[in-house]
Amino acid sequence: MNIAISFPKSLEICYDKLRSKIGIGRYNKYTPVEISFAPFLTFIGSKIYYIKIMRKLKEVASLKISTKGRYGLTIMMELAAKFGEGPTSLKSIAEKNQLSEHYLEQLIAPLRNAGLVKSIRGAYGGYILSREAADITAGDIIRVLEGPISPVDFTEEDDPAKRDLWLRIRDSIAEVLDSTTLDNLINFEEQGAKENYMFYI
Repeated sequence: MNIAISFPKSLEICYDKLRSKIGIGRYNKYTPVEISFAPFLTFIGSKIYYIKIMRKLKEVASLKISTKGRYGLTIMMELAAKFGEGPTSLKSIAEKNQLSEHYLEQLIAPLRNAGLVKSIRGAYGGYILSREAADITAGDIIRVLEGPISPVDFTEEDDPAKRDLWLRIRDSIAEVLDSTTLDNLINFEEQGAKENYMFYI
């Protein structure tokens, strides 16, 4: 989905000045919002544009699941695959999936605080699921790491038809996440692969 953010002309000029100084590309989704947009206040001396942009970016960002949710699912799927075999270290998960162990440490903390995983101390310690994989859903994990599931901030929506649309989209997303367990994910089989296997039999 391509979403264009409309900048006032004065703000575009300020942005060009900022970009030339610190090398930030316009619409660079990999640049933290705080770094990209907060300096605008220095150039335009007003919080109005900043607030409008932050609201727009919040709406755009809410349409996507970030690396927190995606890598959090990776951690939980790895633990689910090893459930009953003892603890799994974050280092082994990081190495297997070519991820930052430090970043995974930041994700495991809220998962532990939410009661989805348990930590085991010792030389052969690590983490285990707090309950069976069939009892933990993708929705449980995403809500812990990403917050409430919602495509847009519909609380400010005045049009009843559009509000109903956002609500139905939200409920559809929630239904998929809440009906998909870790057990479903680790035992997933692509339909095409299954059909080809059956064909050659």
